[in-house]
Amino acid sequence: MSRVRLLVFNPVLSVLDYRVPPGMTVELGSVVLAPLGPRQVLGIVWEPERLDGTEVPESKLRPLLEVLPVPPIAEPLRRLVEWTADYYCAPLNSVARMMLGSMAALRGGGTTTEYRLSGHEPARLTPQRAAALDALQGEQASIRELAELASVSEGVLRGMVNAGILEPVTVDLDRAFPRARPDHAQPELSDEQQAAADEFVAAVGAAKFQTFLLDGVTGSGKTECYFEAIAAVIRDRKQVLVMLPEIALTENFLRRFEARFGVPPVLWHSSLKQSERRRAWRAIVSGEAQVVVGARSALFMPFKQLGLIVVDEAHEVSFKQDDGVRYNARDVAVIRARFEAIPVILASATPALESLQLAEAGVYRKIDLPSRFGGATLPHIEVVDLRKDEPARQHWLAPSLVKALEDRLARGEQSLLFLNRRGYAPLTLCRHCGYRFKCPNCSAWLVEHRLSRRLACHHCGHASEVPEACPECHTPDCLVACGPGVERIADEVSGLFPEARIAIATSDTLNTPEKIGDFVARAEGGAIDVIVGTQLVTKGYHFPELTLVGVIDADMGLEGGDLRAAERTYQQIAQVAGRAGRGVKPGEVLIQTRHPEAAVIAALAAGDRDAFYAAEAEGRRDAGAPPFGRWAAIIVSSEDEAEAREAARQIGGARPDLPDVMILGPAPAPLSLLRGRYRYRLLINARRSAQLQDIIRQWLGALSFPQGVRVAVDIDPYSFV
Repeated sequence: MSRVRLLVFNPVLSVLDYRVPPGMTVELGSVVLAPLGPRQVLGIVWEPERLDGTEVPESKLRPLLEVLPVPPIAEPLRRLVEWTADYYCAPLNSVARMMLGSMAALRGGGTTTEYRLSGHEPARLTPQRAAALDALQGEQASIRELAELASVSEGVLRGMVNAGILEPVTVDLDRAFPRARPDHAQPELSDEQQAAADEFVAAVGAAKFQTFLLDGVTGSGKTECYFEAIAAVIRDRKQVLVMLPEIALTENFLRRFEARFGVPPVLWHSSLKQSERRRAWRAIVSGEAQVVVGARSALFMPFKQLGLIVVDEAHEVSFKQDDGVRYNARDVAVIRARFEAIPVILASATPALESLQLAEAGVYRKIDLPSRFGGATLPHIEVVDLRKDEPARQHWLAPSLVKALEDRLARGEQSLLFLNRRGYAPLTLCRHCGYRFKCPNCSAWLVEHRLSRRLACHHCGHASEVPEACPECHTPDCLVACGPGVERIADEVSGLFPEARIAIATSDTLNTPEKIGDFVARAEGGAIDVIVGTQLVTKGYHFPELTLVGVIDADMGLEGGDLRAAERTYQQIAQVAGRAGRGVKPGEVLIQTRHPEAAVIAALAAGDRDAFYAAEAEGRRDAGAPPFGRWAAIIVSSEDEAEAREAARQIGGARPDLPDVMILGPAPAPLSLLRGRYRYRLLINARRSAQLQDIIRQWLGALSFPQGVRVAVDIDPYSFV
């Protein structure tokens, strides 16, 4: 080809034409470097007929500079990028950028220099160097990454290098990953598991698109079933992508994977060091990476020969990205499998209603695992009515739950208390004047964290020290914590049982793979009596001695008017209940609530999931809500409140009048100020027959806004704040 059309990563000019100089070989999907004015831009060679752009005369075309030494982006992945951009109303180049997860990897391998503590510690240290010394134990990374870990400047660390406290280490960027062995430790499967595994293996062998919904109760051995499909793909010398909703699940999964296949898989997530990302990306594109385990961003990696996709905990809302390209990785995984002509497995103990409806319609092949593996039984669930079994004043554990904890401690068994609220208290106020601590950047209260002695915003990350006196009336010792967080629950347990060994499990305390690994090892080794945790501990963990789960506030998730509030509450409580009694000892779950008559609580108590989902589906059908109707949101934001309000009114005033579309708003978003930007929302409810994306594109495409205004479209929204 003598000329090419590029998709470039420039927000203004996304499509450009260039000339191919003599002697340069270019293919569709090639990653190239091209001139743009005095600068150079990265681009991907795309089919000209699939990118809208003005045809440039041959005489005005500038030549490409270089084809980068990476394999071309394959056609199935290019089609996935187009589909994602079209469905989610996102810029094509923003979606395409996710394929090139490590820009440094495009230049090839070689070596890089990282640094680690040398073991030399001078007699005298500055406070910053001493803090860095404590923070960097066991760490090895670039100077920039170490500076972020230690919260010091790069200059401090370079001084430590000169002083011999840090030593350089040469790292091979393209060193090979160890090879997984499909026959390393083949498990003994139950008849139900074997039947499921056989179906998956047959689908891998057929090499055709098929979507499986693996619906198994907690502890039924879903992972072991799809491990057999992974083994079949490895034998076929193809690649597997396993998607997990969050990094907290990775450590437990790695241990199980290594036990089965002899080596850990290749990881892909945001916490990897730059050198690790570069190495992983190049192994993925070369085909060397056999099994990749990652968060949602791994979905757009350019695999050389993908043979299977697994989405574990497929119901999880964290698969939906809520900024940038607002896509749902669970749904896009199915579409990628379709383009690649491979099977995809969605595994969950509490599938999303949308997935269940597609299975009922015959679009997905549903496979059930209704029993726990090895004879373990599902836990007994009991509802604790807080109106009758009331905790003591300024306490949050009902007497019956306290008694159950006491019994477990006496028997040497473990307990888990679940409250999906980080920190010590969600609100701090002054008892003298009523002043409430609020985030300066968001319309949200600051949450008190006593472990770190700070007040923090969980939306923007703003943090400040807890003051000695009220900043409004200046009265000392007048601040009152209102409501419980996990730290407050842990304090209550400590006061009731001083000898109990308590672990707080949240994203604050388990924020690295190392900390997660240490927590799992201590729990499995019996060094923890009571775990107090958030949703971080509701799934994926298997502690055989854990026989009691207490849900502190089952009603909390039902607040706020969220479309999926009841479903999320059911999933969350069912998942955390599934941590109890996974070994030979039976489990018990106590659910504290002030609304035992609520449908979701009654369904949990009765163990009647089907009845709950049937009622939930009927309510959604009546409301025209997903999966029976379509929702979309338009979010308008600006640092200037009047500017955001006016732009939202402009959009509302230009709304289309269509019989199968209802548009609500504009109105201030529930979280009307977020990270310093004022926010307004419009909510669109459409019948499934409506061409929703085309309607939104035509509607917004005819409008223009000031430079400070951002207008984002969220198709199939999960967050309504």
